Amino acid sequence: MTFESFNFHPAILSGIKTVGYTEPTPIQAQAIPPALEGRDLIGLAQTGTGKTAAFVLPMLQKLLRGPRGKLRGLIISPTRELAEQIYDAIKGLSHHTGIRSMAIYGGVGMEAQKSKLRVGIDIVVACPGRLLDHVWQGSIDFTDVETLVIDEADRMFDMGFLPDIRKIMKCLMHERQTLLFSATMPDDVRKLVREFLKDPVTVQIGTVAPANTVAHALYPVRQDLKTPLLKTLLKEKGMDSVLIFTRTKHRTERVALALGQEGYAVASIQGNLSQYRRQAALDGFKDGTFKVLVATDIASRGIDVSDVSHVINYDMPDTADAYIHRIGRTGRIGKTGDAFTFVSAEDEPMVRALERLLKSPIERRSLEHFKYDAPEPVKHEFARGPRPSRPTPAAPGAGERRRVPSWRRPPAAYRQPA
Repeated sequence: MTFESFNFHPAILSGIKTVGYTEPTPIQAQAIPPALEGRDLIGLAQTGTGKTAAFVLPMLQKLLRGPRGKLRGLIISPTRELAEQIYDAIKGLSHHTGIRSMAIYGGVGMEAQKSKLRVGIDIVVACPGRLLDHVWQGSIDFTDVETLVIDEADRMFDMGFLPDIRKIMKCLMHERQTLLFSATMPDDVRKLVREFLKDPVTVQIGTVAPANTVAHALYPVRQDLKTPLLKTLLKEKGMDSVLIFTRTKHRTERVALALGQEGYAVASIQGNLSQYRRQAALDGFKDGTFKVLVATDIASRGIDVSDVSHVINYDMPDTADAYIHRIGRTGRIGKTGDAFTFVSAEDEPMVRALERLLKSPIERRSLEHFKYDAPEPVKHEFARGPRPSRPTPAAPGAGERRRVPSWRRPPAAYRQPA
């Protein structure tokens, strides 16, 4: 099958050639035909399988058949990084069409976004919160929306966006086409499908499991030795492009600082950073300025870098789904990659869950020259002097009046004379 077999407009085919696509991926081959027919669709596939083009190309084809300058295509994304990634894909594929698009998300001023919307935009890629801000301020109009895409639906609900999605959907109750893409299908996604999609076609590529292009390994290690092990691992393995996931924002910054002090070209992404700094870190990682990127789960779906050689889970993720999405940043579209995970004793339940998911034991590895038996750091406490001894209070009636706490005594003006 080729892209020409879909009978795309010549301007769209030119865009496909511009971005370097040669033949459709499985999700594109199965999702594009019903999408072109105007059917509602559920697309289930692993990350890195080409889902973005599967909904962007049919949307562009429909937009070329109608009026310009009105919002007719709306795409909802869970994170700013993913919104930018989709926006970049649209710009490439629509380069020869004259179709105008923009990305809308928080962390940047609204006025510039309002100005673009007033000029006239055909496609908007938006994060739910900022999109609702524009709705409440009357700066966006859904009247002409013909195609709605909800991308990474399961991640959307993991991040607590379900109430916002419902509000947006209720603003779009007119006739429209809805395409929902997700890696997994939790109950919340199923409920939304039943409520808002009409007789959808379901396209599923493979099973919801890690891609078979990724090799997995566990590195058992004490919590206090994770950073020294990471430094040793990076030095011995000679990795090219490494994405490291941590559990907390503070740990992300601490690990990035430690690696920077070792001379690594490293950047970090976590929720407290401004959008400008997050985008600068991501762009630097994409173009090779930074060889190491340390991130919280905010980046597990927002990074589209084709040559990530290794994903390292500095901290074990909380769920098997989160593991799938993290390691999905490597081994993308046929390329191979490695996923290394540091595990401590408390991670064993999740290790067993991952082995059930993979249907095989995960290899345990160790580094030959690493000192796993290094003494644990001493936990210092604030020095305290000896506590003064307290006299034993006299029993009531032992010759002294029992002292009443001051907060229970009546004010002086109300006391009875002794």
